[in-house]
Parts: sequence; C-alpha cells; structure tokens
Amino acid sequence: MKFVSVWRKIESSYLFWQHFIMSPTDVQLKIINPKMTEYLPAYATEGSAGLDLRAAIDAPLTVAAGQTVLIPTGLAMYLENPNLAAMILPRSGLGHKNGIVLGNLVGLIDSDYQGELKVSLWNRSNEDFVIEPLARIAQLIIVPVVQAQFNLVEEFAASARGEGGFGSTGRA
Repeated sequence: MKFVSVWRKIESSYLFWQHFIMSPTDVQLKIINPKMTEYLPAYATEGSAGLDLRAAIDAPLTVAAGQTVLIPTGLAMYLENPNLAAMILPRSGLGHKNGIVLGNLVGLIDSDYQGELKVSLWNRSNEDFVIEPLARIAQLIIVPVVQAQFNLVEEFAASARGEGGFGSTGRA
C-alpha cells in the first residue's frame, strides 16, 4: 500500500511539472521605452533557454573598472502565476571576454513584480568598458517555482549526510 501512495505522489508531481515544461506560458510584457518595440526579447534558437535583454540607454555608457551600474531594459513584465519566476542571468561572453558580470550575480523577479526590468552590471576587470545603446547585456529565463509550506519540528530524521557541508561529501 505504501508503494501505491508514493507512486501517486510522484505521478501527481510529474503531471504538475509537465504542465510547465510542455506548455508555452503567457507572460505579460509592457514596453516602457518606445525604442524597445523593435527589440523585444526573443529566443535566438529553438533550443535557447534564455531571452536577451538589451540596454535601453540613449548614449554609450562607460563602466569604470570596479564600478557597478544599474541599466534599464525599457521593458516591464508581469508573470502573475505564483508557480513561476524569472531570473536575470549574465551573458557568458560579457563575463569571460570583458569581465562584465551581474552585480547581484543572479536577479530574481517574483511573479507579482510589475516594474521595469533593470540589470545591475559590475565591471570586475581592470579596464573601463563601454556599453552601447541596445547592447545585449543579460539574459532572462522563466522558471517553475514551488512555494513550500514549513512544518516546525524538534529534530530531523537521520540521513547519511547529516550536517556535513562545504565539501564534506568529497572526503574519502
């Protein structure tokens, strides 16, 4: 009987996630800066996970070595569904070739946020970097979210790992 109960939980979870993985999700997008009308986020290839976000700036912007700047994208979005979130991630080429990474490492956008998407860029290199208007500065992905319910307990059931962390599983 226990096996059947566990299987139903697995099947239910699978069907829940399959809905998000297999079905396109509608996201409300609002244009804040009119020039972004021609540069809406789009998947570059059929296998792309991320959508490029561009710098909605009017003139080139120099980011000094070590400096962090907040760049507007000219776009706002509203996910609405609490089982979804968006993440702003760095573009690999900017980080590897130029030392330009996200100032907050990953940007998390909650489903109920409706303001403009802005990208915090940090120049971790030793040289100034110029961001041109409409340059691709980050990428956006939409991810499923599970909102957990917490149960207070006095102690956890024993596990093989216990409280080991920070490299503890790699020890021989």
